[in-house]
Amino acid sequence: MRRPDILPGGIGRIVLLCVAMLAASAVNAQDALSDAQSLLSQKRYAEALERLAPQESASAQDANYQYVLGRAALGAGDAERARVALERSIELDPDNANAHLALGRAYHALGQHANAINQFEIAMHFENLPPDLITQSQIYDDAAREALDEGRRTSTFGYAATGIGRYRVNSTRGTNAFGGGDRRETFYNLRVGGGLSHTLSNGTSLDGTLDYRHREYDAGSRDDRDLRWSFAASHGVNDSRFSGGIRGRVSYRGNGDYRNDVAGFFDYTHNMDVESQLTAGLSVQRRRYPEGPLRDRSRTTTTGSVGWSHSFNDGAANFGITGHAGRNTATSRPDGDSDVFGATANLDWTFSDTLDAFVFVWWERDDFSADDVRFHPDERDEAATFIRKDNLYEGGAGLVWAFTDGWSLRPELLYIRDQSNVVALNYSSTEVWLNVRADF
Repeated sequence: MRRPDILPGGIGRIVLLCVAMLAASAVNAQDALSDAQSLLSQKRYAEALERLAPQESASAQDANYQYVLGRAALGAGDAERARVALERSIELDPDNANAHLALGRAYHALGQHANAINQFEIAMHFENLPPDLITQSQIYDDAAREALDEGRRTSTFGYAATGIGRYRVNSTRGTNAFGGGDRRETFYNLRVGGGLSHTLSNGTSLDGTLDYRHREYDAGSRDDRDLRWSFAASHGVNDSRFSGGIRGRVSYRGNGDYRNDVAGFFDYTHNMDVESQLTAGLSVQRRRYPEGPLRDRSRTTTTGSVGWSHSFNDGAANFGITGHAGRNTATSRPDGDSDVFGATANLDWTFSDTLDAFVFVWWERDDFSADDVRFHPDERDEAATFIRKDNLYEGGAGLVWAFTDGWSLRPELLYIRDQSNVVALNYSSTEVWLNVRADF
């Protein structure tokens, strides 16, 4: 006897059952997400995480769910679980600025400070920061915490540093010929400043910094004062940040005179992956010297740059290199306009959350355009006509020890060498100093 054909009806019931189960699962996930968001606003992170956990695997394709899950895990103290969820959230929705801030916080908690900075800088950017990863990561982490956990649209940071150092003019053919070599002086320095980031909407922010530096020399030969400032608008999109604004610097040159620098700039930052970052920039700067013998040095500098950095040692170290090229114009220097090109390389290594070391080297080549009568490159008492060419070098290293919350001890070394076929422009100096810095 032939059995009744019940297969189509059975399949239909199975399909309907599956659809009903999926719909119920979606409702449950949305209910869990809504409840967790409410718990997050009350900073009840462990309860939010518990509410989300049952739907975690079913919501692997939901960027917002993964973001809230990561925020809950981060607040509950599970930074590794937060990292996994937030990386997934950004993979699904790279335009979420808050997800980048939260992932930066997760990396910071895990001691992956280089990776943390890459994420923070997609959503906000501060200039005039110290060169070490620990301090940069901590400043950004505090600002991100204010934005995410406290709901502040404006995040701020501040610092003050002071210390003592030693300055030495090294022997070169220029300093030897004109009696300035082998000079040693003790100096005392002070640095204070801060910055803010104000969020307009998701991915868009206004960022500004102010930085004042003062150095007093024991013998009274110099009195260095320097005020640096910046203001920019930034927008994050697709794992990238576009930023444009103005920056400036006012430097005391002695005898009541100040040099003024003002530049318009455009910067681009892109996270190629978790560990690698690409940067590009363009700036046009006007440098204006005071009336008097320095006025001819006033000039306009147009510069473009491209850089790449890569973190390693599980995000605890970073290597970066940047090349730049440009031209100095609108100058009254007898040497004329000049083409410039050069490069910067830096390496930073965090040994722990309290100990960091860094080194950097910088080089620039200036090729001038006009012949001028100068002292002979090899004989001071003989004249020669030639085109000026300069090679400028800087190298530095430092150690940062964060000995208590917000306080760090910072020994640093800076070496400067200016080489030129113009005898008088050859110069070299070495500086060492020890600062105590407070961040707040």
